Amino acid sequence: MATDLTAPARTRPDVAPIQRRTLRLLFTTQIIGGIGVTIGISVGALLAARVAGTAVAGLAQSAAVVGGALLAVPVTRIMNGHGRRPGLAVAYLSGAVGAVLVVLATVTRSVPLLFLGMLFFGGGTAANLQARYAAVDLAEPARRGRQLSLIVWATTIGAVAAPNFAALADRTTSGWGLPPLAGPFAFSAAAFVLAAVVLLVLLRPDPLLTARRLAAADAPVAAAVADVTPPAEAVAAPARTARRGAGMRAAWQVVRDRPAARLGIAAVAVGHVVMVAVMSMTPVRLGESHGDADVLRVVGIVLSLHIAGMYALSPLVGWLTDRLGRRAVVLGGVGLLLAACAVAGTAGHHTPRLSVGLALLGLGWSGTMVAGSTLLSESVPAAVRPSVQGLSDLTMGLAGAGAAALSGFVMRAAGYPVLTLLAAIAVVPLVALALRPVPVGAPDEED
Repeated sequence: MATDLTAPARTRPDVAPIQRRTLRLLFTTQIIGGIGVTIGISVGALLAARVAGTAVAGLAQSAAVVGGALLAVPVTRIMNGHGRRPGLAVAYLSGAVGAVLVVLATVTRSVPLLFLGMLFFGGGTAANLQARYAAVDLAEPARRGRQLSLIVWATTIGAVAAPNFAALADRTTSGWGLPPLAGPFAFSAAAFVLAAVVLLVLLRPDPLLTARRLAAADAPVAAAVADVTPPAEAVAAPARTARRGAGMRAAWQVVRDRPAARLGIAAVAVGHVVMVAVMSMTPVRLGESHGDADVLRVVGIVLSLHIAGMYALSPLVGWLTDRLGRRAVVLGGVGLLLAACAVAGTAGHHTPRLSVGLALLGLGWSGTMVAGSTLLSESVPAAVRPSVQGLSDLTMGLAGAGAAALSGFVMRAAGYPVLTLLAAIAVVPLVALALRPVPVGAPDEED
């Protein structure tokens, strides 16, 4: 019995180098993918305005958000059956197809093709979001928050660097005969293809499939400790579920039955709703107090501080998630979101105070995103984990798109202070959910 119980333990040290290699690879592709997403998005509204008109420029940007959310469904289905590697590659290649379609739409001035391209372009965002979950498949429980946040932080490098490449990309492709503003999307397509190829070639062994094999190997050991012989069907069930590809209905049933998973998915979605609602209307608020000569410069500074709040401190947020607990950091993120709404909503036309509010908004989003994603990932069985994570990203994306659309109507009807008040009220259900007792053990381990 002693020999049997210690046999799996000898396989555990082999996981550490696999996890280090996975993290390095994901960190690299996250930078490449972040450049691909941001270099296109940075000029997307301007390009859409030239092709389709200013009135629908915002809808083209929303199409990318909705596309990223919807593509999470087939991508996670691929992951369920075949692992992270093909799923992430398909997401990036979808983004590349979308970028090429946007370039063709610019050349032909086709509005339907532009919207279709922006919809598929969201695949790059879907891949960047799903990569954070791949970082914790083989992570030790005490380091899950830090390792997930490391991949979130890598996005910062691509997001900061990408706008600086937009002008270079435009100048480079102008010699190829492409219209102005099409060049950045051509570079986006190249970046997405590069990220997909790197993952297909180098992400071996697949972290999700490896985690499932370890879980299956540990099941007989856990039963031996309890002096119980597990039936063959129970040992094989996770593999069969994975091969079938658990869908969104199965994912929802798992989330509904597990309080910790409900809190995780709610934290990610609600934090994103509050962030998008307030952030999307902040440039409009700044436009009320700054002239055309200064508004773009001021908006750039304020949003840079906001993005820094979202990503720059995510490793610290991950460390706190592991040190203080997932629920504590979710509540801390909620507190920062409420503080952000209070500061931004009462800032009036005082730009420095509004900048502080947007920085706090980014920090609050980071807390709910990192802690919520970590809690969600460890609260569901490995067999349905990709589907549950896809459900989370789908919910987050659609909720964010809805918040962006509604925030414009609220801003026009009642003003920015009322918008921040409604955003703060939206946090209340999350507070109630987070204050309820939540099991801290991973249910897949309990099962």
